[in-house]
Amino acid sequence: MANQDWFDKDFYKVLGVSKDVSEADLKKTYRKLARKHHPDSNPGDAAAEAKFKEISEAYSVLSDAEQRKEYDELRAMGSGARFTAGAGSQGGGFEDVFSRFAQRGGGSPDFDDIFSMFGGATGGRPAGFGAGAGFGGPQKGADTRARTTIDFMTAAKGETISLRGEDGKPFKVKIPAGVADGQKIRLRGRGRASTSGGANGDIVVEVSVRPHPVFSRDGLNLRLTVPVLFTEAVLGTTIEVPTLDGDRVKLRVAPGTPSGRVLRVKGRGMTTSKGTGDMLAEVQIAVPSHLTDEQTEALEAYRAVESPEDPRAALFR
Repeated sequence: MANQDWFDKDFYKVLGVSKDVSEADLKKTYRKLARKHHPDSNPGDAAAEAKFKEISEAYSVLSDAEQRKEYDELRAMGSGARFTAGAGSQGGGFEDVFSRFAQRGGGSPDFDDIFSMFGGATGGRPAGFGAGAGFGGPQKGADTRARTTIDFMTAAKGETISLRGEDGKPFKVKIPAGVADGQKIRLRGRGRASTSGGANGDIVVEVSVRPHPVFSRDGLNLRLTVPVLFTEAVLGTTIEVPTLDGDRVKLRVAPGTPSGRVLRVKGRGMTTSKGTGDMLAEVQIAVPSHLTDEQTEALEAYRAVESPEDPRAALFR
């Protein structure tokens, strides 16, 4: 929900990005700043901690499409004006905002349009207006943030874990199966209480996933590199590869398979609410680093009879 802070804070300036920044660039910039100013990287540095909270607040608004749109509209309409009207003020406060609206018959602004921006209810007036809740009605409480780092397997299978919030209180969060590195989980209504009778804020948990020694993620697909012997690639063979479930599957390596070819195993990738991916096994020719005299002799004999075709000829055409 919009609040007075949005008129006072330039979230784009806080993150050092333009107003038309893409979602991907916004995320990249935030991660860079978060790593730089994170309290774990700056123990005892109050300034760094304050900066971290500032950029986290900015990113939480701009990374949410709905909140970003509302923020942009409010900033454009308010032009920095506050929703207060001190004694003797001239041409400020409400007038700055109202002047943004197209005036209708009689030269007066349409109050229904103005109030509807702030969640107004019946009669074109926001719920709670005039009842001490502030312009726009009761405001939602502030969000609180938490971070957690989990293993690749935990991310793949999902699990309920316990964390501590910014206030030190423990809470549980269900990690959904297939959660991705950097993904955020929002716990509705579990954040700070509203000071004006509105809904509670949320807890926003950002998840980091540790790398796996064998598998990497590519969307819903899982990738792994499979070493094969030169003779296996040339003559063909059937090999076994592991899966994320711990069992093995057989793959056919066709004769003449080049290094870099990808073999697909259907339905053995990541499973999420959006579906299940595949496992992609990339063939890599394993070159021996040590040879016996007998092996060297055999390879020399092969070289003497191998094709004279230059595999690099196409590079010079």
